[in-house]
Amino acid sequence: MNIFISGRGTFAVQVADALLDEGHKIAGVSAPRLRKGQSDEGNAMCWDRLRAWAFPRGVPWTDSAELRAMHVPDGVDVIVAAHSHAFLGRRTRARATIATIGYHPSLLPLHRGRDAIRWTVRDGDKVTGGSVYHLTERTDGGPLAAQEHVFVPPGSTARSLWREQLAPLGVRLLLKVVADLAEGRRIEVPQDEKLATWEPAMDSPPLFKPELIALPGTTPVDGSRWALHSN
Repeated sequence: MNIFISGRGTFAVQVADALLDEGHKIAGVSAPRLRKGQSDEGNAMCWDRLRAWAFPRGVPWTDSAELRAMHVPDGVDVIVAAHSHAFLGRRTRARATIATIGYHPSLLPLHRGRDAIRWTVRDGDKVTGGSVYHLTERTDGGPLAAQEHVFVPPGSTARSLWREQLAPLGVRLLLKVVADLAEGRRIEVPQDEKLATWEPAMDSPPLFKPELIALPGTTPVDGSRWALHSN
């Protein structure tokens, strides 16, 4: 299948490589211009890892801050959000002929929000997991396509829990769901809103939603930031 990846960092590259190994095609990617804390646009070593991965392979790249529907190529079957901090609006999602899916490192609907792993560790959870879900207008609120739990090892940090447990799980679950979709199996299990929790980002700005229209002064219930224009 033809896949478009919106993501960042090592995890997005791992997902891209795994999808290629399974025989899929990466039709394009969206990623930040630079790695966090870097400022030298002219130095490829400062580029986000997914952007740097795409360049030598001739895969079209779009800055995630500018991603809109027009940047998703024709013929894309599935859009995959892999550690993406870019909101994929309705028009962008509609460019995928089959599905737009993302991975969240928690047992959704628990720990919705950008810092799910840090809140998992801070709250002392003994069990966590990963969820692949269908993206909707509600951040982290779409129906589930796959989910699996893991135990939180004693002494875990957010970094160790991500690298050792949740990132490998995410690659595996995304591959599973893409394989299911390729075979015509579409799983959509609604999240139980009675169990939902939302934690704000600890040190990041609210999520920018460029395709939503809002009245000045209004605030969305999921903690994200609305734009005042639509593409």
